[in-house]
Amino acid sequence: MRGRTYVVAAMTAVLLTSAACSSPYEDTAPRAGAGKRTVSPVEGCGATSWTDPADLSPSRLPARCQPGAPAPKPLAKTEKLTIATGTLSAEYVAPLQVALDKGEFEREGLDVTLKVLPTPDALPLLAKGDLDAIWAAPEAAVMNGLRGGFDIKWVAGNFSPDPGSKSGLWVRLKDGESASQVSMAGRRLGTMIGKGSVIAYPMEKTLEKHGGGLDEIQYQQLGSADVLTALENGGVDSAWLLDPVWRKVDGQPAYAFLGGQPQGEPLGGLLYGPSLLQRDVDAGVALLRAYIRTVNSYFATDYKDDEAYVTYLAKLLKADKQILRSTPSLRMDWEIRKGTTDRLQAAYTAQGVFEGDPLPESRTVDRALYEEAVGHRP
Repeated sequence: MRGRTYVVAAMTAVLLTSAACSSPYEDTAPRAGAGKRTVSPVEGCGATSWTDPADLSPSRLPARCQPGAPAPKPLAKTEKLTIATGTLSAEYVAPLQVALDKGEFEREGLDVTLKVLPTPDALPLLAKGDLDAIWAAPEAAVMNGLRGGFDIKWVAGNFSPDPGSKSGLWVRLKDGESASQVSMAGRRLGTMIGKGSVIAYPMEKTLEKHGGGLDEIQYQQLGSADVLTALENGGVDSAWLLDPVWRKVDGQPAYAFLGGQPQGEPLGGLLYGPSLLQRDVDAGVALLRAYIRTVNSYFATDYKDDEAYVTYLAKLLKADKQILRSTPSLRMDWEIRKGTTDRLQAAYTAQGVFEGDPLPESRTVDRALYEEAVGHRP
């Protein structure tokens, strides 16, 4: 089985054939690299198009421009870009699918292909420039790749959960246990990714409340269709259940929801490699502009209130409409909170899949491109 936290062979091959580069931007340095870039105000993107990255309030409203903004700025010639994603059917991939279907990428002069590829396979290709971006998360494999010299940055967020969502850590209660009195130490956890996933961070916070730690539970990696089955038949006694799978056990007295992803803090989104960080920054900004415009136009509010739009999404994602309607809308959010990669690295260290000093945020995150897309000057 290929582990998500160890892609050493692939990483080594790439590092031997390509030198690591620095990003055209640094969080604490002037905009430079590919040439000093001019950031101008963007019509339709005012004060609400940017929020302070240090604002970690769960009630923070995500940044928004007016529908249709930021307006397209077509490139001089069409650029072909390939974005890898682990799936095309999950709801969190919907902005990319809608942008492609509605022609938002095309309006920027981009010919975008979405390619299904697991993160461990996509990562060395991204670092080498054979892929332009991946729609994933800064997992331990990404952090270990950065430590090894990969030129990759997290450049845009994806979503945070609605307060009504129960996507997260579920446990099958033992005799005498209740949701408020659960001991997680020694439990076996079913998960699609295993160690090194971004869920380590929210799971660590939840485990601390229930007598456990990331090093005190056993991990069992399972296929997406097997996680719930294993929880129900006793193969595991806890599991990280995503939307809408958790609805299958919600309300049943034998199961309890212990906690999920922090509200207001995206844990994934777009990761860029050297082709968009270095060689063609204009295309990198154009891709983010199309993505942000799609969020503002089609995901700005509770998009599941629109019956016709839910029907459209279900068809686009090849999903069951009723299942799609059964969970709250995701809060699509292109921004990245301050310190998220610090907290992720701390959790990876606790799991034993990341060693050494943590990487500074200037090595892991680049907010400059989405700030340019909405016209925000720090």
